[in-house]
Amino acid sequence: MSVQHTNRNGKTYYLREGKTKTGKPRYFFSSKPEGKGKPVDRIPEGYEIYEHPQNAQVFLRKARPRLITEAEEQLVQKHLSELKRPRRYRSDCKDELITIWESDVNFEGSKSILEELMTASGLFSGQGADDKKSRCFNTLDRTYTPVMRFRLNNGEKRIFNAERYCFRGSIDDWIFLDGPRDLESLLEKNIKLLGTDDLFDAPFF
Repeated sequence: MSVQHTNRNGKTYYLREGKTKTGKPRYFFSSKPEGKGKPVDRIPEGYEIYEHPQNAQVFLRKARPRLITEAEEQLVQKHLSELKRPRRYRSDCKDELITIWESDVNFEGSKSILEELMTASGLFSGQGADDKKSRCFNTLDRTYTPVMRFRLNNGEKRIFNAERYCFRGSIDDWIFLDGPRDLESLLEKNIKLLGTDDLFDAPFF
């Protein structure tokens, strides 16, 4: 039995093993249970499953040292959950960065309209109704864009800088937003900017 991973859109991927041109093992996920390569029944040592926050594509990558603590990751999740539209945001930890990704879909509004239409048509009734509903809503959960991130500045003192992405054509890069400060203070001040026009005027000099 191959290692399986079901992503946030409800799509299941199967871990396969192939060979590089030099004969070394190459691991990849396939959306088909049968196909190229041979099935892998457990995650190889030193590797981990990674689901890309942008499009939910699944990879097997070499395990990275954890520089962001679980408590810090949970703190970010807590602040995101308190937003007016928390469903629009996802966080991802990689190396010294905690990145916030934003969906361009108004999930709450779209969900309400979709549920009303599908219920009226009878597609959300009968056996397996909850699974049907989940699959339909997952179609809204497709592409995310990075908009804000918190960079670990001092590992001993747990001090961070906040940055936001600047979408101006002349820049199109990360710019300084706030810091260096403790993560709680940065979150309190800056997370509330997400989903507002104020984000694009920050930092406020």
